[in-house]
Amino acid sequence: MTESVLEKKKLQRAKRKLRVRAKVFGTCDRPRVSVFRSNRYFYAQAIDDNAHATLVHVDGKKLGLGNKVEDSQKIALVFAEKLKEQGITQVVYDRNGYLYHGVVAAFAETLRTQEIAL
Repeated sequence: MTESVLEKKKLQRAKRKLRVRAKVFGTCDRPRVSVFRSNRYFYAQAIDDNAHATLVHVDGKKLGLGNKVEDSQKIALVFAEKLKEQGITQVVYDRNGYLYHGVVAAFAETLRTQEIAL
């Protein structure tokens, strides 16, 4: 891809990120679940925006899982267990500017099946 195409893609994601973030806010009772996907790995964290603190996080790299749909589902299972240990059953999903398909959607759907209300 040319540099102009890459810059356009970065700009579009930044606009989507700001648009989503303006509507999504996490509290202690209902934290914001923010996801990040690189070309190799998938990461997620539950954030309390009032206290500016990360409550729970999961790292696909440390788990030895990549950035595939099946791997994001396994990461979601681990993440759901950690959320339940903290007593969190409701969250607000922040897709962080990524389109809602593929690994981002699979992660959210697996959280829903684990009785974590999005």
